[in-house]
Amino acid sequence: MIKPSLLIIDDEVKLRSLLTRILELEGYTIWQASTVRQGLQELEKHTDVLLILTDVRLPDGDGIDLLQKVKSKYPDIEVIVMTAYGTISDGVKAMKLGAFDYITKGDQDEQMLLTIEKAVEKAQLRKKVSELESKVNTQSGFETIIGNAPAIANAINMARRVATADTSVLLEGETGTGKELFAQAIHQASTRKGKPFVAVNCSAFPKDLLESEMFGYRKGAFSGAVSDKKGLFEEADTGTLFLDEIGEMHTDLQSKLLRVLETQTFTKLGDTKPTKVNVRIVAATNRDLNKEAEKDHFRLDLYYRLSVFKILIPALRERKEDIPTLALHFCQYYALKTNKRIDSLAPEFIKQLMGYTWKGNIRELKNIIERAVILCDLDQLTEDLLPIEILSDKTDKTINHSETSISAIEKIHIQKILSVTGGNKPEAANLLGIGLTTLYRKMHEYGLE
Repeated sequence: MIKPSLLIIDDEVKLRSLLTRILELEGYTIWQASTVRQGLQELEKHTDVLLILTDVRLPDGDGIDLLQKVKSKYPDIEVIVMTAYGTISDGVKAMKLGAFDYITKGDQDEQMLLTIEKAVEKAQLRKKVSELESKVNTQSGFETIIGNAPAIANAINMARRVATADTSVLLEGETGTGKELFAQAIHQASTRKGKPFVAVNCSAFPKDLLESEMFGYRKGAFSGAVSDKKGLFEEADTGTLFLDEIGEMHTDLQSKLLRVLETQTFTKLGDTKPTKVNVRIVAATNRDLNKEAEKDHFRLDLYYRLSVFKILIPALRERKEDIPTLALHFCQYYALKTNKRIDSLAPEFIKQLMGYTWKGNIRELKNIIERAVILCDLDQLTEDLLPIEILSDKTDKTINHSETSISAIEKIHIQKILSVTGGNKPEAANLLGIGLTTLYRKMHEYGLE
């Protein structure tokens, strides 16, 4: 087991040595310094330091100034400020600047050791959370998509194939199924990895504001335009622009988007010269854009341009076998964030999750688990921690939802017809009453090649 590292900064050699001896007996690794300058040098050398014990008065400065420098450069390190002559003003200032505690030298060893132990625990937790969040932020590839159900495995396979093609991708699926996670994974697996990934929710802005957000504007283009503004297309240049809920975009703006897709150029508001960009578009929607186009709610030509490669992201009810794995993953994540030891899910807890309809999909599951972790006082999530809507859900638990969605039924029917015809695709298309090209497209969508 690795010993936690502490740094003591004090110019009193005897006190420093005494503290070192006591803390080493408690299992800590101790580094020492006598000045602010030496202390900062020790921090550069020993990056595993979790806690600093520093005197207020030092030969080349004071502990309060050191506290500010440490918190500015090493925000995860805890600092305990020590003084022989404690004053209320110094104590208040230290705590405001982020000190874990402000103690007077000569306090009982037991009390000091307890304070140090709590500070180390807090630093360790902060470090774990930072590492976890960093891992989530940096590992946005396909390894972050959890699940082995056939429906999600097929979607991942399709996304992997198109990732390096540098073509437009349309992600279809219900709200909360993880479409942005797929978009990030496609970007990370593409040749544009390392370049900007910019996401915008098209439903979050009114038409005029979304236009200025996407394309930017020149100073003086309208009242309030006091300076030039770069749009999201410029921010995403050489990278990927993720347009979430694109079905909510106003039709006037759709025509401008179509032009950018075709020419990779656009003109900012208030500008006379076109701006050229090199951007890959990944769009997402929870609507059937083909039907929306038939109702004149979405441009058909834009739909064709965006749907060069479509991927259907399955709803959670279509991949229920992944629920226990997802639930445990979210449980471990939130337990770590809340400094709780929760390592399992009770069988009845899982049973209730498996029987629920999950209209909000993975996002809803994530929120339910976070709530349960907050309420949990044991080492296991139990049934009583679930909200009433899950416990009282009267949905027929015998229904196999993975076989009741329209797309799932269509896939099964095509499989049966192909089986009947022995894989003869022209004959299968004839029996299905669709064109051969349509059959090939649907086989590609459902992974039936």
